[in-house]
Amino acid sequence: MIRDLLSVVPILSLITFLPAIGAGMILLTRAFARAEDAPRIAVNARYLALFTSMATLVLSVGLVLAFDAGETGFQFVEEAEWLGAGVAYRMGVDGISVLFVLLSAFLTPLCVLASWRSIEERVAEYMIAFLLLETLMIGVFCALDLILFYLFFEGGLIPMFLIIGIWGGANRVYAAFKFFLYTLLGSLLMLVAIIAMYIYSGTVLPEGPTMDIAALQSVAFPEGLQFWLWLAFFASFAVKLPMWPVHTWLPDAHVEAPTAGSVILAGVLLKMGGYGLLRFSLPMFPDASAFFAPMVFALSVIAIVYTSLVAFRQEDIKKLIAYSSVAHMGFVTIGIFSMTEQGVQGAIFQMLSHGVISGALFLCVGVVYDRMHTREIAFYGGLVNRMPVYAIIFMLFTMGNVGLPGTSGFIGEFLTMLGAFQVNTWVAAGAALGVILSAVYALTLYRRVVFGEITNEKLNAIDDVTTLETVYFAPLVIATIVLGVYPSIVTDMTAASVNFLLDNVAFALASGS
Repeated sequence: MIRDLLSVVPILSLITFLPAIGAGMILLTRAFARAEDAPRIAVNARYLALFTSMATLVLSVGLVLAFDAGETGFQFVEEAEWLGAGVAYRMGVDGISVLFVLLSAFLTPLCVLASWRSIEERVAEYMIAFLLLETLMIGVFCALDLILFYLFFEGGLIPMFLIIGIWGGANRVYAAFKFFLYTLLGSLLMLVAIIAMYIYSGTVLPEGPTMDIAALQSVAFPEGLQFWLWLAFFASFAVKLPMWPVHTWLPDAHVEAPTAGSVILAGVLLKMGGYGLLRFSLPMFPDASAFFAPMVFALSVIAIVYTSLVAFRQEDIKKLIAYSSVAHMGFVTIGIFSMTEQGVQGAIFQMLSHGVISGALFLCVGVVYDRMHTREIAFYGGLVNRMPVYAIIFMLFTMGNVGLPGTSGFIGEFLTMLGAFQVNTWVAAGAALGVILSAVYALTLYRRVVFGEITNEKLNAIDDVTTLETVYFAPLVIATIVLGVYPSIVTDMTAASVNFLLDNVAFALASGS
């Protein structure tokens, strides 16, 4: 019934552009207001952003409920003429992308709530930037045309650049430019590869050159060309994830970004890199993916172990969690390039789980930062005495970050290591070492911040979580536990698309050999 209802409307376009419409409404209210109406403009902007993002979430939930998990192809496909010559407006989702649409829509209203009181300057502009960012994020996961994908993929840099550069910390301009330049330079190589793919498709497809992603997945690119195309795409996705050694922009961006900016950066933007590897690198360049898999394994293990050790030495809570994100993304790349069902399923699950848990951890940092205006670990200690509810919430997400069974963090790490073990036991051992190290730095952080007696007199005035904070933590708590005890919610949704992807990769590799 839901599917029939959604089939009469361009549901993907509606979900994608509804936040942009909300941003336009905020812009209109601001444009026609007087200077003395600034407080009212801020209130209206907050409520319009919340209403729009919640409406997008409701539509996204409907999309997931209407999605047929048994189908392997793209669903809810929309196509319209656009630029011509094989470049069209194409939208669609499969079992791999539909859950990332939901993740984007799930985190955005929580970010709006988290910014309700902490953002006091240029509130309307801030909410406009966040809603435009939501449109661009969802567009990445819905686009079925390479040029459309690239526009969404690169367009997301602009609002995040503004969010960091305007509402960030003391060193925000440096962090914003570093974030922008790293990701832009990597993506320029991808643009060159996209043009090369377009030209080559015109030589082999009877209908001529195309940017249709589904059609390009059926093109057998020559092995030599595959290597160059794979490297160009990898340059963009590796920076976005980010992988070692092109990860150095991430800690700076996280430290300087406002709390909600860090949530969406870790929760969704990093996942675009992993999604790109699944959507392009494996199905379009299977020979190159198999050839470069050992290199990816090596970089991933280094990332997991090295950044875990670096995280242990951090004195800034936010920077520690940022390095933790790099380590956890190492599991994603290991799972993807294991090219096993368990590994790829684990990579997808890890991305979704990390989006929830890392976002929640950054919100936990934001709670104490809003009160004390410092993220130095040494400043805290004994918070359980003043903030018992906060201590419980922080503990749950710390355990999820460690990969405790019963939380969503365990499922992704277990499946990726299981997939890696089938391919290379040393890679699985390196990943397992990372799990141990994550427990070391995460539990050490928790002990130093939460346990013990209060030694800093300033903490005697700190208050426990408010009703508003409880409201935006509650969905994250529920998601972490439900996905941990009932992971088939995700794996059943993605199974058909993952198996279809791996069957095509296996067939391409067998044909090439």
